[in-house]
Parts: sequence; structure tokens; C-alpha cells
Amino acid sequence: MSNLRERLRIPAAHVEAINDFMLDPNNTIVNAVIELVEKFGGPEEINRKAEEARRLDNLMGRLKESGSPYMADVEWLIEQRDKGAFVKKADYVKRVLGDKAAATTLDEKNAVTLEISALQYFPFLIAEAKEAIERQNLMPGRYIRVRNMKEQVADKADILAVAAAMQVVGASYVETLDTKGTDGSNVHLGGPETITGYFGGVGQPNVHALQWAEEFLHYYTEYGIRQVLNINPGTVLIGYLLHKLGIDNEFKISVFMGNDNPYAVLWTLIGAKLFSREDNTTSLIGFNLANSVDNDTIRATSKIRAALGFEKVVRIEHHIVETYKSIVVQPYDRLEELLEVAAEVPNISAKHEGGVPEAEKSLDHPSDILDYFMAKADVEERGLMPALERNYIEKHRALNRTAGALAKAGIGVVCAQNLHV
Repeated sequence: MSNLRERLRIPAAHVEAINDFMLDPNNTIVNAVIELVEKFGGPEEINRKAEEARRLDNLMGRLKESGSPYMADVEWLIEQRDKGAFVKKADYVKRVLGDKAAATTLDEKNAVTLEISALQYFPFLIAEAKEAIERQNLMPGRYIRVRNMKEQVADKADILAVAAAMQVVGASYVETLDTKGTDGSNVHLGGPETITGYFGGVGQPNVHALQWAEEFLHYYTEYGIRQVLNINPGTVLIGYLLHKLGIDNEFKISVFMGNDNPYAVLWTLIGAKLFSREDNTTSLIGFNLANSVDNDTIRATSKIRAALGFEKVVRIEHHIVETYKSIVVQPYDRLEELLEVAAEVPNISAKHEGGVPEAEKSLDHPSDILDYFMAKADVEERGLMPALERNYIEKHRALNRTAGALAKAGIGVVCAQNLHV
């Protein structure tokens, strides 16, 4: 076997051939990326604009200038944070563990990030905060958004309100760009009647990979949005290249990309390693494995990640619950598996895309992944906004069920860092 293994060695000449190709001034596909970066002013100017756009005082100033009613909500959130209205994490743990709390030391090395998806509308965040204050439970440390970007901009500056609120609460967040397979970029696919085509066709065909990159650079420089969703091998590579060129971009790989075995993980992380910076950082910061992965695949992923030096860089994001309709067979509930694997695997997040299945099935409108793609005007016309807010609150409650279970298992959590100190 050792002789066979040696055959897998990558000759230095092959690595050199990749370098030669990437550095070739006649390489049109790389030239297109470089030209796009230069169009936005170059890496240093791009990062400067993003940093400026991300400053909380600038975000609040733009909210005020826009006349957004959400500014008052962000100010309320700041007030609640500053007066200590949210439960301290230590007090939360004491309430969960009771008399055992004094003798329990949680494993913070393997602390699990509490993640919720999808935060479609800014008012949902305020409803969640009110629930957290009332029930004295935890707010997520990570938020995923899947709402149309242009709609966010036009809707009372929702995009600015969320960006500001994330800094107030101390959480990371991810946006989903509009350039994706379901936006009409694949001209042969339509609606549900062509759904099977999306199994191999979702992505950014032809020039759309570059359009995705241009859309990212727009929102990065205009709103300071650093983290976006990534669903296509081509845009994953472009994400690596932008970072290698000096842009401080970050992305997470979506469950829709279908990384569901260790070999897919290895292939993706090999690319990250090849194009990582000298300090071994990469723009890949979240790796959302497919729903079908088991704990052995997560363990294998963790070993691959550690071997390539990415254990602290790349978070493994794992669905614990899913929307009740349109994505998985129910009941889907991976909490017990999480408790087992989180004791072994560091830098993992528990993603809550739905409520607890038992709670979901009693709702008049259970959570549905297809609701993510509905325009707000259609939601309001159908009178669904209260139902969608209830769906979101059920995700929040599922997240706190996970937080409590992790505490009982002796494992720490990463929640909204500015709220629960």
C-alpha cells in the first residue's frame, strides 16, 4: 500500500504548471478577474471603501438620511444592549443546569456557534430580540440571509439596518447575492416545471461567475458586506482569487453546492490551500455540508481541515433542523448527533433553518424553503408576514433548545457576543 500511496505525490512540475498558467499575461479568465478588481480601484481601495461603509456611525448616518423607520429599532437595540436587558451567558447556563452549574466547566475549545437562517426581514430580528429578553434566552452568534439584495436596498434601507444591527449585537452574518442559478442565468430553466434541471444546473453559467464577483464587490464597497453565500465551483475559485489578490472578502459554501462526502471536502479545501495567503488564511470561512452527511463525514472533514491548517479558519456549518417543507423528508432533527460530534470537532456551527419538527407540524403555515424566494410584495398580498415571522421565532426557539442541550452536555456556545456578556 505504501508504494501505491507514493504514486499520489504531486510533482513540483505540476504545481509549477499551475503557476505558469495563472501568471500567464495571456490568461483571459484570470485577466477578467484582475480587470474587475482594477475597475473597483484595486485591492487596497476596495478594502478601504468597505471598511468605511461598514463603520457603525456611517451606517446609522445613512439610515437617518434615508428616513428609514428601522433606525429607531436599531437605537432601541443599542439601548437594550447597554442597559443589560439580555441574559448573561453565565446566568443562562445556571438556569439550564441548576445546582450542577457550580461544578460544571463548559468546553469552550469546542464551543458551537449558534446559527439561524434565514433572517429575511429586519423586523424579524427585533421580534427575536424581544423574545430573547422576555424569555431570557440567547441570541444567535451567526445569521444567514437569503433575501433579494435589490429588494433589501429599496425596502426602507433594510440592508443598512441589518448591517448596523449585526455590529450592535456582535454577530457574523452572510448575504446571498442575486446572481445565482435561479435568477434566470440558465436560460433553459424556468419554474417548478423544470426543477430537475437545477440539480445539475444551479450556479453561474458562462459570464455569470464574473457577474457574481462584480455584484459582490458592489455590496462590499457600498455596504461593507464581507460574507456572502457561494454555490458554484467557479465562484468558489473566484472567491479564492479575490482574497489572494488582497481583497478581504469571505464566503461560506451553501448546502446547495452538495458537498456530502470527504472527497468533495478534500477537493474544495485543496483549492483553498493552493490559493491561501502566506499566513494560510483563505476567504472560505464557512463550509455548509449537505444535509445527508453523518458524523463520520464530519469527523473526516475535521481531520482534512486540520491537516491543511484550516481548523481555526474554516467553520463546519451543520443543519440541526430544516424548513418543514420543500427541502428534506421530515422529521429532520440532528440534535443528538450534534451533541456527539461537537464533543470531538472544534469550530462547528449548529444551523437552525426550521423549528423543532414537533412544533412545526402544528403550525397553520409551517416553514417552507420556497418562501425565501417570494418577493415581499407577494408575501404581503397573501397576508403571510405574520406567519413567516412566527416561522422565524420557531427557529429561534429551536436554537435555544440546542443551546440548552449543549450546556447539559458540557459544551459551550458562541452567541451574540455583545449581548450576553
